[in-house]
Amino acid sequence: MIRTKKGMQGRNVVITGGNSGIGLEAAVAIASAGASVWIVSRDARRGELARDSIRRRSGQSAVELFVADLSSQAEIHKLADRIVADVGRLDVLVNNAGLTIGDRITTVDGLETTFAVNHLAYFLLTGRLVGALKQSAPCRIVNVASQAHQRGTMHWDDLQGERGYSGWSAYCQSKLANVLFTFELARRLEGTGVTANCLHPGVVATNFATKGPGFIRWVFKLLRPVLTTPEDGAKTTIHLATSEDVAGVTGEYFERCRVARASAEARNPDNARRLWEVSERLTGFSWPG
Repeated sequence: MIRTKKGMQGRNVVITGGNSGIGLEAAVAIASAGASVWIVSRDARRGELARDSIRRRSGQSAVELFVADLSSQAEIHKLADRIVADVGRLDVLVNNAGLTIGDRITTVDGLETTFAVNHLAYFLLTGRLVGALKQSAPCRIVNVASQAHQRGTMHWDDLQGERGYSGWSAYCQSKLANVLFTFELARRLEGTGVTANCLHPGVVATNFATKGPGFIRWVFKLLRPVLTTPEDGAKTTIHLATSEDVAGVTGEYFERCRVARASAEARNPDNARRLWEVSERLTGFSWPG
């Protein structure tokens, strides 16, 4: 288990996808540091098992569960309402839940699933919680992205992959969207005391790629013995959520707990603004202010 200083007492932290992989390891470490932690899981049973495991491993009882399918915008709205009602002060929001799939599947909202879960869920949930975050300032937003954004491009004329779908291309595009969203979010939150940063966790040995494109499943299986462990993969998330070294740092992309350089496309402010406008249209949600 990753050891952190006992500096999170009295802090409230929400982690999406906290029932497995790096989200689970981050939840254990952050709870161990004294924070009250709420994890979000799509599956109730898996979420309950994870919650109990986090309590046991951290030695802390203040670990709770929200059940929500982040591919559904209606469920995201309900989740946000529950977080505001049950959590109250929100010190850290970790947008961690994500997926990769091989075939083009649409959500209940008619959106391509990879883009909907990996980007639009970040955008909508954070937007619904931004009021609570501002009231809780100083606080932090941590978005789990990926180095895969370096291979991504925004297919502005076909964001949903309707004219030609590649699971790997859709994933890279969604991770590029995470970085663009983070940079624009940080710009819009300047002066509020709310910071926003994103990160690459490493290539982690989890079950993440089990439903991904065939090539990605093969690569993960072949390289699994040398991949980063979930515990190591969680370190940068934990750093951004808890460390005083990054207090006040915002609008950055991190690797191995250090600021790294994002791709040229990710650093293009016109792309970030355009994605923001498209995201508002696709979610039907206009951010306050």
